[in-house]
Amino acid sequence: MAAEHTVKAYDEELDRMNNAILEMGGIVEQQLAASIASLARRDDELASRVITDDRRVDALEAEIDQLAVRILALRQPVAVDLRVITASLKIASDLERMGDYAANVAKRSIAIQEIDPIRLTHAISRMAGIAQGMIKDVLDSFRDRDVERAMAVWRRDEDVDESYNSLFRELLTYMMEDPRRITPCAHLLFIARTSSGSAIMRPTSPRP
Repeated sequence: MAAEHTVKAYDEELDRMNNAILEMGGIVEQQLAASIASLARRDDELASRVITDDRRVDALEAEIDQLAVRILALRQPVAVDLRVITASLKIASDLERMGDYAANVAKRSIAIQEIDPIRLTHAISRMAGIAQGMIKDVLDSFRDRDVERAMAVWRRDEDVDESYNSLFRELLTYMMEDPRRITPCAHLLFIARTSSGSAIMRPTSPRP
C-alpha cells in the first residue's frame, strides 16, 4: 500500500506540473492576443490588464520551478519522466519570456495612444495571430506528447520571420517618406520584433 501511495502521489505531482504549464500557456496566449488588440483598438484599459496578468504568469513559473525541484529531490525521476520535468522547466521559462513580451507590447500600445494610427497595425495583428497559433500548437504537442506536431511548429517560425522582414522594410519606407512617422514607426518596429520573438519556442515534447 505504501508503494502504491507513493506512485499515486508522484503521478499527481507530474499532473500538477503539466496542468500549470498548460494554464500558463493559456494566459500567455490571451496576453498576446489582448496586447495586439489593445494596439489595434487603441484601448489602454485592455493594455493595462495585459500588464497586470503578467504577475499570474510569473507566479505560475515559480510554482512550476518549485514542483520540479521537489520532484527531482524526492522522486529521482529517470528516462521519460526526467525529460518531461526538464522540458517543463524550459517551457515555463519560454512562456514567462513571452508574457514579458506581451506586457511590453501593451506598454508600447499605451505610449502611442495619442499618435495618429498607421495602417500597418493590421500587418502586426496578422503576424501576432501566426505567433499565437504556434504557441497553442506547441503546447498541445506537449500535452499530447506529439513530437511531429512540435517540429511542424518549429518550421513555421520561418513564416513569422518573413512577415517581420516585410513589415520592417515597409516601416523604414514610411519613416523615410515622412520624418513625422519616425516615432510611431519605431514603436511598431519594437512591437513587431516582440511579436515575432513570442513565436520562438523550440520543440520540447519529450519522446515517449
